[in-house]
Amino acid sequence: MSRCIQLAKLGAGKVAPNPMVGAVLVYNNRIIGEGFHEKYGAQHAEVNCINSVIEKDIQYIEKSILFVSLEPCAHKGKTPPCVNLILEKKIPHVVIGCRDSFEKVNGKGIQKLLNASVKVEVGVLENECLNLNKTFFHFHEKKRPFIILKWAQTQDDFIAHENGKPLKISNEITNILVHKWRAHRAGIAVGINTVLKDNPILNVRNWIGNNPVRIIIDIDLEIAEESNVYNDYASTVIINKHKNEMLKNIEFYKMIEKETPINAVLRYAYEKNIQSIIVEGGAKTIDGFVKESFWDEAVIIKNRSLKIGKGIFAPILENEIHLNTKNIFTDKIEFYKRR
Repeated sequence: MSRCIQLAKLGAGKVAPNPMVGAVLVYNNRIIGEGFHEKYGAQHAEVNCINSVIEKDIQYIEKSILFVSLEPCAHKGKTPPCVNLILEKKIPHVVIGCRDSFEKVNGKGIQKLLNASVKVEVGVLENECLNLNKTFFHFHEKKRPFIILKWAQTQDDFIAHENGKPLKISNEITNILVHKWRAHRAGIAVGINTVLKDNPILNVRNWIGNNPVRIIIDIDLEIAEESNVYNDYASTVIINKHKNEMLKNIEFYKMIEKETPINAVLRYAYEKNIQSIIVEGGAKTIDGFVKESFWDEAVIIKNRSLKIGKGIFAPILENEIHLNTKNIFTDKIEFYKRR
């Protein structure tokens, strides 16, 4: 099962909104096949695993144990149900890391295997398998995206100069890590002030991966057309109170009456199956997510050698639990989850 998890992680940033899944086929304590879900819309882990078995080992498939990190699907989506292939290949024993809480699966795959007299074990490295796809499970169970807050601050707790002028805080190695995080998220959100002051591109540049959907809170449509968030590097949605409109890769999404901007972001994300969002600023926007208790994890990057004396104060978390710390040269990175 550890190998299943290791394989599944190779699909990070490529399979959303599907979960990451790994599968291993074992005959007589020997791995004869393995695979993972490589790309959204492509074959699932079980299929790739079975197809990887070399010709001389095909005879052993119906005597093998299939390990898979997530319950096999029993419904037809972009691809046929994996359970059908397992039964077709007469695999007698299936070991599953965790159950899939997605309503179209949620026990149906397990039950179909049991009905066909397949031996099924569930819950091997269950916590690790659940954590592997925590954003997927969170989205379908909570009916909202998994929210990660991220910001960088100086040693004296400022995120920008008083006039809002951009301030380079994190080092180059940390910046690579930030782009890796972006590549693993479906959406990236910022407020109007960040766009007006920084003119960010909000795409993936220092890592290989898909660009997240850019979600911009611009209530009164103040962003100029030549701003970077309007380029064609990625799709952009503008949360506003004036119009619903689609222009090439730009979507204007109108808030409903008495709705907060944060709720509009969450509503849009749920409608569009955007399962995870990294919120990168600014302080007002991040504070909004904190005050409305719509955050799940936070990453705070602190440059331990940079002081500016005065400026815009960094956000302050509420009800947080510290998870761990990572040091990258001058930067101290703190990871938190909401209590």
